[in-house]
Amino acid sequence: MARSRSRRRARRIAGPRAPLPPPTRRGRRRTQKARLVIRPAVLADLPALSALEQELFGPDAWSEQLIRQEIEGPGRRFVVADDLSGYAVTMTAGDIVDLLRIGVRPDARRSGIASRLLDELLVGTDDASRMLLEVSVTNSEALGFYVARQFSVIDVRPHYYRDGSEALVMCRWLPGAARAETATSHD
Repeated sequence: MARSRSRRRARRIAGPRAPLPPPTRRGRRRTQKARLVIRPAVLADLPALSALEQELFGPDAWSEQLIRQEIEGPGRRFVVADDLSGYAVTMTAGDIVDLLRIGVRPDARRSGIASRLLDELLVGTDDASRMLLEVSVTNSEALGFYVARQFSVIDVRPHYYRDGSEALVMCRWLPGAARAETATSHD
């Protein structure tokens, strides 16, 4: 019963009536987007990533040691824009890919960097059935981004963040989900 109540609440919070940020202005920074290269993070990126993490997340920022563990860790994918204006991290466990972070420098936002980072992380997820993430209900820009990228709210975690705000758990079904369903329906 509590679970159905939290789902109803999640739908109410992120339902179709929730305001979304205005659409991007097409053509903006097109030359930067065309030249942008997404690549795996390397340890040489650590100082710049640590500074960007601190700028973006303040007291909730990952430490340099934790960023190093994410770069080197098993089951992790840590990708960066070649100019280090953004980064994204996933962890894979079984058939679930958990999107741990997407961060883009404020002056580079709404230029397609986050989309390119997410697209890169979606490559090679053939064995996974879904990608999960948590996002604060107060982060309307991120909510709009994830909804536009085919994520939907599946749960709510009350008092999840340091400021007491709730986290919406969002899910995107991946191509591996269709193969898994087909395999089980024939067994």
